[in-house]
Amino acid sequence: MTYKNFTVETDADGIALVTWNMPDKSMNVFTVEVMDEIEKIVDAVVADAAVKGVVFTSGKSSFSGGADLTMIRGMFSLVEDERVKDPANAVKKLFDAAGRMSWLWRKIETCGKPWVSAINGTCMGGAFELSLACHGRVASNAKSVKLALPEVKVGIFPGAGGTQRVPRLANAQDALQMMTTGQTLTPQRAKAMNLVHQVVEPDQLIPAAKQMIKDGLKPVAPWDEKGFKAPGGGIWTPASAQLWPAASAILRRETAGNYPGALAILKCVYEGLQVPFDTALRIEQRYFTEIVQTREAFSMIRSLFISMQELGKGARRPAGQPKSQIKKVGVVGAGFMGASIAYVTAAAGIPVVLIDRDQEAAEKGLGVSQKLIADAVGKGRMTKEEGEKLVSLITPTPDYAALADADLVIEAVFEDRDVKKAVIEKVEAVLPEGAIFASNTSTLPITGLAKTSKRPADFIGIHFFSPVEKMMLTEVILGKETGDKALAVALDYVAAIKKTPIVVNDTRGFFVNRCVLRYMAESYDMLIEGVPPVMIENAAKFAGMPVGPLSLNDEVAIDLSYKILKAAIADLGEKAVDPRHMELVARMVETEERFGRKNGKGFYDYPAKPAKKSLWPGLKDFYPQKKAEEVDVTVLQQRFLATIALEAARTVEEGIVTDPREADVGSILGFGFAPYTGGALSYIDGMGVKTFVELCEKLAKDYGPHFAPTSLLKEMAEKGETFYGRFDPYGAAQKAA
Repeated sequence: MTYKNFTVETDADGIALVTWNMPDKSMNVFTVEVMDEIEKIVDAVVADAAVKGVVFTSGKSSFSGGADLTMIRGMFSLVEDERVKDPANAVKKLFDAAGRMSWLWRKIETCGKPWVSAINGTCMGGAFELSLACHGRVASNAKSVKLALPEVKVGIFPGAGGTQRVPRLANAQDALQMMTTGQTLTPQRAKAMNLVHQVVEPDQLIPAAKQMIKDGLKPVAPWDEKGFKAPGGGIWTPASAQLWPAASAILRRETAGNYPGALAILKCVYEGLQVPFDTALRIEQRYFTEIVQTREAFSMIRSLFISMQELGKGARRPAGQPKSQIKKVGVVGAGFMGASIAYVTAAAGIPVVLIDRDQEAAEKGLGVSQKLIADAVGKGRMTKEEGEKLVSLITPTPDYAALADADLVIEAVFEDRDVKKAVIEKVEAVLPEGAIFASNTSTLPITGLAKTSKRPADFIGIHFFSPVEKMMLTEVILGKETGDKALAVALDYVAAIKKTPIVVNDTRGFFVNRCVLRYMAESYDMLIEGVPPVMIENAAKFAGMPVGPLSLNDEVAIDLSYKILKAAIADLGEKAVDPRHMELVARMVETEERFGRKNGKGFYDYPAKPAKKSLWPGLKDFYPQKKAEEVDVTVLQQRFLATIALEAARTVEEGIVTDPREADVGSILGFGFAPYTGGALSYIDGMGVKTFVELCEKLAKDYGPHFAPTSLLKEMAEKGETFYGRFDPYGAAQKAA
């Protein structure tokens, strides 16, 4: 029998090598067709007496990334369609669909012939669960091999046997840690946890897997043997009596109860370890069916899985533009930001010229890369040779003539129009025809900067976030005259350095900084009202923000906030800034000389390590303090999320953001907007625009007109619209912006 996605070759020893190699896909993923073919393969090898066992592997450099987008989408559309057609049986149909993979893997596990998974690269989600259902697991020791059950990161959990097999192989504590965080394992760590049996050289992978079968591998899972006990003895032991109360408390501390999928993992493991294996799989299937129907799962999968992939693959790339050949990049400004941009560019294998005022300053920028490389080598993430190659791609120099053959130049100098103007002129004097100039400005409008340029069609903004090597987002900003070629080159560059782009039109602060400034401004309001600082920070974390607004302001630098407020007044007039905010920030900077983390004192104090930072006690003396019981923490949470979501809605109304996917992905990747909501616009869509407008009207009445809903929101509320409905990213092919 022949298959579209698999080849099956049986050797003289009766061992069938099943190789998964999907045509026209760079990575193997699960689709309904793939699962149907796996089922046929299981039936065929069971029926063929000549086959003694099966080795399952991949014909690609990676093993599999898990489920395909179409399969995930199919599950959501199934629920919607069935609720209309057959509401009484809709959940039953979802339950059956949710269990398809789980029971297929169980069929492999109980088929009576030994299966060995030969893991040659990235093995995630359902693919790792398939491997766990095999009787033997061998992994290559190649650096590219990563194993994980990361489903919790997109609002669901390992629902194809993962929550049952992992805690029956590893101890419950390690299993919970791995699954509730979506932790990635090296082959060595997976072996130490008993999740793989052998780790071998890449060229020994298939021979080692076949040898396991020749050595008499039993075609029975440990939990199907009589007398099986889970590692650590299961649930009813003294160790478990210590583990489970702590596990629930730690999960609550880390998630504030915002992630139903993470809690479901604890329930599945706790309940599943007390019953026979097939019953345990059914418990998992029930919880999975429940979680897939939650708003959190829908929103997180849409934004953090589907939209992120689509944007990463160039969803906003203008049609008709050929793929850019970026052979050399120039970075002007070798400060921390510019040096980090040079580092990520070189890490993508692209030669970089790093320019500053003199050789010493440029060399100092190279030192930033050398430190990052030394850290990566020290942690085993990079070999010494790879580090040396990366450094060799960066050329520090004060000579602008070195840009004469650059395809793209990025300026990362001070946020000063005159400094940037001088750089643009120097670069354009040597930049070849057709090359693109990009500014990494974080607040200055691109259209204004492009006025200095002789070729505004080739002028664009590429805004990175610090630390560049860790932050996955870049904002690509279109000036009024930016052309399609500039946008295509910018997006191709962002793809090459493996970041996720959002494309926004020009405005002060673009998208992300506008939202961040609203978040910090709301914390200023709360301080002025007398809300205790610790409650402000905790309420933000309970709302799902990764960092409190005062802590974030310290990281950004309070003196930078002061400069931004002063610039807003200079450009837009006194009314652009709340005078109470100006007074607060001016007092912090000028009177108290507290600039943030950078000078060791801001809203927090930063003592020498290993001591931890703590809120500055003097902050409580700025304003009369309310008692904790006078403050409604739920309202604080609503204020933080609503003020950011309102600003995101304004950027849509103003035409700054034209695709709701970008507002959602940008808000999560840019500053960690409560990921469980799916992002700033999904937060509004999730509760319903009408409900959101009512919330904003109440907040505006109690806390000021900056909460007043916009005319667009009111109109959408009246019509019962959503952002993803009104601004459908999958509707008629949209212009790039």
